[in-house]
Amino acid sequence: MSRMLDGVGRLIARYLQKPVHGYEPFTPSDPEALRYSLQPGDVLLVEGNNRIAGVIKYLTQSTWSHSSLYVGPIAGRTTADGEPHVLIEANVGEGVVSAPLSKYRRFHTRICRPVGLTEADCTIVCGYAVERIGFAYDLKNIIDLMRYLLPLPVPQRWRRRLIALGSGDPTRLICSGLIADAFRAVRYPILPKIKLTGSRQAREEILEIRHSSLYCPRDFDISPYFNVVKPTIARGFDYKTLQWADLSRPLERAQIPLVPQAAAADDDAEVMAA
Repeated sequence: MSRMLDGVGRLIARYLQKPVHGYEPFTPSDPEALRYSLQPGDVLLVEGNNRIAGVIKYLTQSTWSHSSLYVGPIAGRTTADGEPHVLIEANVGEGVVSAPLSKYRRFHTRICRPVGLTEADCTIVCGYAVERIGFAYDLKNIIDLMRYLLPLPVPQRWRRRLIALGSGDPTRLICSGLIADAFRAVRYPILPKIKLTGSRQAREEILEIRHSSLYCPRDFDISPYFNVVKPTIARGFDYKTLQWADLSRPLERAQIPLVPQAAAADDDAEVMAA
């Protein structure tokens, strides 16, 4: 029975990971600007192009369907051509893996940076994620996989709960849950529940960290504790240096005689004859 469930789970995972044909990012990232801007502890949001990405976008009503944690070069992990792995992410069917930045060269991405995260805590966050490389996604958990098969009409108040379906086993991680757990290790907030307590004269806010299974990629984007870093601006942007396509056309027209040369030559000949 266990082997059969595992086989069915693999089939579903393989189907969900297939890319959707015709995907074209509206604003693809500049690879060099992205590489220049990223710092350890940054969360990289990705607009995915596979079947599971479409369902997550629907359930979360967001552009972002995947998230990775940038930790910097990981010792002993490189691509065949020597590019270092710098991202940690959790994928359905793969579990927790490392990846090079070039993996998302063609995708629309966004950098979310935790504000004021200390260097010591950043080391803990990155180390937490790296230590979990190899944690597997349990493919026997069919119910956990079935939620992504069809984007059925779901009331908005239930969508986040649908994302959170699963056994709660800490070794069965989705992308946002892994990163949320890493930040929870240093008690850094993402979207905590805020409870008001005390009297009217002296109200005190108490933050309660949500369960990691309730987080989705867009939460890092809308979090009041993460800055959105735009690589084009971070690298230095001057709109005066932009090359606009329509500005070159008047110059091209200026090189074209307003009167055809042949006609002009005939007119000159007529004037001289007169």
